[in-house]
Amino acid sequence: MRARPLLALLAALASGAAGCTSEDARGPALAAPPSASDGGAGATAPAAAPALAGDPARGERLVAEFQCNRCHDGTGQAPAARDAHCVQCHQDIAAGRFQAPAAAMKRWNENLVQLRDVPSLAAAGDRLRRDWIRGFLLSPHDVRPRLHATMPRLAIGPEQASDIAAYLTRDRREGHEHPAAPLEGASAARGRELYEAKGCGTCHAFSGTTGLTAVAPVKGMEKETRAAIALAPDLRHTRDRMEPADLVAWVLDPAAIKPGTPMPQVPMSPAEARDIAAFVTTAELSPRAPASAPERLPLLSRRVTYAEVDRRVFRVTCRHCHSEPDYALGDGGPGNTGGFGFKPRGLNLATYEGIAAGYVDDQGERRSVFSRGPDGAPRLVAALLARQAEEAGRAAPAVRGMPLGLPAVGPEEIQLVESWIAQGRPQ
Repeated sequence: MRARPLLALLAALASGAAGCTSEDARGPALAAPPSASDGGAGATAPAAAPALAGDPARGERLVAEFQCNRCHDGTGQAPAARDAHCVQCHQDIAAGRFQAPAAAMKRWNENLVQLRDVPSLAAAGDRLRRDWIRGFLLSPHDVRPRLHATMPRLAIGPEQASDIAAYLTRDRREGHEHPAAPLEGASAARGRELYEAKGCGTCHAFSGTTGLTAVAPVKGMEKETRAAIALAPDLRHTRDRMEPADLVAWVLDPAAIKPGTPMPQVPMSPAEARDIAAFVTTAELSPRAPASAPERLPLLSRRVTYAEVDRRVFRVTCRHCHSEPDYALGDGGPGNTGGFGFKPRGLNLATYEGIAAGYVDDQGERRSVFSRGPDGAPRLVAALLARQAEEAGRAAPAVRGMPLGLPAVGPEEIQLVESWIAQGRPQ
């Protein structure tokens, strides 16, 4: 798809839980919640560590360097130009506002599922723990299961992540202080009842919990409904992402904290909000099942041509970040002309000749994407396999998975690329 900018960044820094009604008996004060990351049912989270050090001024400069505003609103910086804003470009195509031939618009819309919705970073300090933001930037994982894309692995180190986290959480609403015991007297059992009664699972997944009433996803495709479902985080992560007091405030009135959020306000009392928060932050979680990457398929014996590989792989996602500016109707993408904190690599996957020309290494030398690494896989194939490994929770420090932040290419497509390379890359 010849869209103007790129399919790339997606961050996952947004909302918390859902709404409720009615009051009843209150339970005893609650212990510290189990962590979602430890996978342990009923395990107690460690005591909160002091706020991580970070320099907001440096963080502001890094947010500009990593071009966060090309996907996210709420960065505190001016929005990216229309022809450089990944999400707005896709929204324009979906809405028919993009200036292109009708046939091209029809073809693009048939395949446009990526980056139509992305969370705003506004009011991050009122919603998210600084240390969680830092850790997420260093090790992104899937927070929103109904979004196709995830936060990509940026070229970022611990100090940079601390600075960005400090910048994003620099402002909190005036007077927004934590109560000493925000969930005192709250009932997680009552919170569970309220969670189900109000259909919170219509938008939110809550993986690791058992026995919740299944709710069919809403089928309406109105912009607000679609965005609410797509951006709704898996509530398993809420106990790690949010302070209990911030979660209570969020459930009571999301728009008061983050204007424009698709999270609806459901009428409830403060006591009911505490019950909901108690359930979300203390519900017993089953350990995560170990994830595994798909099995690597053997080389094909039939002939594979560039035309087939281009149609089924390169044209589907690769060209969004690796093409020439005149093709992309933009800047050529971070994989070619640079962007999102990445150096220009001069890798153009839009043509046979461009692929054959390879990429530019750190010393300014041209290198082949077909050269083989220690495991024998061509560099291009290794990057595709690395993305599968990232989705299984096993990021390789030496290889950045591709496509960046987007769903991994399937085993059949990787088999096709690898077979084409093994056959001498016929046109």
